[in-house]
Amino acid sequence: MTPDLLEQGARRVQQRLAALEASKSNTESGGRNPSGGRIATPGEVDTTHGRILYLEDVSVSFDGFKAINKLSLDIAPGELRCIIGPNGAGKTTMMDIITGKTRPDEGTVFFGSTIDLLRHTEPQIAQLGIGRKFQKPTVFEQLTVFENLELALKTNKGHERDVWSSLFFRLDSMQSDRLAEILVTIHLADSVNRMAGNLSHGQKQWLEIGMLLMQDPKLLLLDEPVAGMTDEETARTAELFLTLKGKHSLMVVEHDMSFIKTISEVVTVLCDGSVLAQGTLDQVQADERVIEVYLGR
Repeated sequence: MTPDLLEQGARRVQQRLAALEASKSNTESGGRNPSGGRIATPGEVDTTHGRILYLEDVSVSFDGFKAINKLSLDIAPGELRCIIGPNGAGKTTMMDIITGKTRPDEGTVFFGSTIDLLRHTEPQIAQLGIGRKFQKPTVFEQLTVFENLELALKTNKGHERDVWSSLFFRLDSMQSDRLAEILVTIHLADSVNRMAGNLSHGQKQWLEIGMLLMQDPKLLLLDEPVAGMTDEETARTAELFLTLKGKHSLMVVEHDMSFIKTISEVVTVLCDGSVLAQGTLDQVQADERVIEVYLGR
């Protein structure tokens, strides 16, 4: 993007940010209606049966090792589900299966009531509305925060644009509003013109989450999102996830128990490729099987 277009775009976003901040003072919920936990995207993902993700009896083996073993799990629309478990429990493989990176040997994986994920490729699954964030942030460090988010928007859902043409695409008013709103959500409203390479580790994580949000995912898979963060960044990430809950469904894989305690309602414990226990954090921490294989005595 040329400097003059970048400056114009950033100025528009900053104006939208100012308007957004002004509107926040009008209502307790920031001018938005509280989410009812349902994803209102008619015709795309059918959640009328109360589940946005459904896995049943899923198994996969690698060289004779059963990484996933008869795994059954489901997530409700708008739910924030935490997944914990020892190394090798199958957490990453489970996310690989959901996103189409790995094909299971057997089992059922549905997105909503009608979309069989096993019939779709990895890019198609991303286009359907499943976003994944890996542990290490992957942002364009030589671009600004604004440019990273703008680029994520314009390559949304497989539109036929290459990266070069995307750099010369202008945001319309609605897109500017969305970008401004996401900047506030990910705590980077004051860093719109900063180079991504100059952000802290935690800020890069937030930026990558923002890039996913620009594509309006229904389900977010987040792998150890607070690893390497400072205590302050971890606390702000918890705040961010609680803000996203209800508007999006989230599956969070994490080892930080204090972080899990802050954000969790339902915690699923994986071990040996299947569900070992499920419930509130207090319930699973009191489970003798979980203590034995994961938490220690």
